Amino acid sequence: MTSDECSRSLTTLRWVPDMVSGLVRDIRVRWALEEAGLPYRIETVDFGEKDLPAYRILQPFGQVPVYRDGDVTMFESGAIVHHIAMQSANLMPNDAQGRAHTLEWMFAALNSIEPVVVPLAEIDLFEPDAGWAQAQRPAVLTRLESKLADLDRVLAGRAYLISQFTGADILMATVLNILRHTTLVAQYPHLAAYHRRCLARPAAQKAAADQLAFFAAAAAPDPDPVH
Repeated sequence: MTSDECSRSLTTLRWVPDMVSGLVRDIRVRWALEEAGLPYRIETVDFGEKDLPAYRILQPFGQVPVYRDGDVTMFESGAIVHHIAMQSANLMPNDAQGRAHTLEWMFAALNSIEPVVVPLAEIDLFEPDAGWAQAQRPAVLTRLESKLADLDRVLAGRAYLISQFTGADILMATVLNILRHTTLVAQYPHLAAYHRRCLARPAAQKAAADQLAFFAAAAAPDPDPVH
């Protein structure tokens, strides 16, 4: 392992259920690092360890990921992706206007789209039979569909959110991934094409494969258990 590899680390959960495998937010950071061509290593934390004081110093909400880059330690996947993007022309334009547009779309993914995506996923995946969930789902779905329609209009004639692929596309595409249990994205042709385009990028595919393989390995039985 080179000194450069040792300078960057990404902390994620050691294992997650299949239901959320591929959705854990370290995927955003993995993808950004792959796009930027920056080597890194993976560190892990168990569910119980997330509540220990030492970990809460790094991540006050007991979540993942945590990212270290030399003397810099960060939490919140959006902030980490922005930090990485600022180091790479592959993820952030060089001109002031391009940087501003990238930043606004990063905020849009996390502030305008994700807050209407997550409630539907929480209802469908965790409380599908609850009375309150069945009562609220139509209103949640209506709000979400309105935002997806807005995005679809924006993406008409565009390959990406701005004139080039940026860190904002990583955040937007991974937010849309949360809807993978539905056919909602497919109902909007420009949005669906955009989502496919983002996920087809080699860096996206490698990041996804690496995360899935990591969790699968943790779930596999020990081939040589110690008795």
